[in-house]
Amino acid sequence: MDSNILQHFRKDEEPLISQLSDYIMQAENEYRPILTHFLNPREQYIAQSLIHKNQDVKVSFSGGYENAERKRAIFYLSYYEVQDVDFNLELIMIKYPVKFTSLTHGQILGTLANSGLDREVIGDIIEQNDTWQFLCEKEVSDYFRLQIDRVGKIKVRLEDAPLDEIVVPELNWQEKMVTSSSLRIDSLVSVTFNISRESSKNLIKAEKVQLNWMTVARPDYEVKYGDILSIRGYGRLRIDDLLGITRKDKLRIRVSVLEKNN
Repeated sequence: MDSNILQHFRKDEEPLISQLSDYIMQAENEYRPILTHFLNPREQYIAQSLIHKNQDVKVSFSGGYENAERKRAIFYLSYYEVQDVDFNLELIMIKYPVKFTSLTHGQILGTLANSGLDREVIGDIIEQNDTWQFLCEKEVSDYFRLQIDRVGKIKVRLEDAPLDEIVVPELNWQEKMVTSSSLRIDSLVSVTFNISRESSKNLIKAEKVQLNWMTVARPDYEVKYGDILSIRGYGRLRIDDLLGITRKDKLRIRVSVLEKNN
């Protein structure tokens, strides 16, 4: 693989870069669109970056609705016209006794994650007015419907629903400018949520911080553009732009924050 490409990404992102590069070559050599699993925003950014190295192949993304976080990508040659149906998405409605109980995002994600399938086949889990839905790859929708009849102790029934019945979540992301001495996770969490550096480190050591939906155990791990941090008890943090250096040699960073109560 081209070392000039790899130098812009993390070491642990190399397997993904290799896989996406293979998909791009496959689309180019086989003259057909190639569909990926669901990608998080950072992975989408990597896919888009790789396309810039290839003039013949393009990429489109869809997660079922405009502001979806997790999206499938299609690599295709410029003559191909991508249709919504090409993304092979299925919307699943979670039916449960809403008058007597409630569900949470964490409960649903835990149930799906423990179903025996990888996270990469699952898109966004969305809620509005106690209506819960999730997106998945059409190929696995029957599996979920047959395997899952409970979320925790709550009895549920999963039903397919047309994509035009999706409940678009109302997420109130707030843009914020922060300055940080580095791109370390502990520093970004500290300056964004106004907590001490030590408290930030303790959250990470307690495995209460996730980077792109994976638990991170190193306070010194550095974030990059497009990363999303989830901090239990505080909310979520997205890296939107790296704006340069201040006069005091600190990094200026534009982030978006989703507070816990949202």
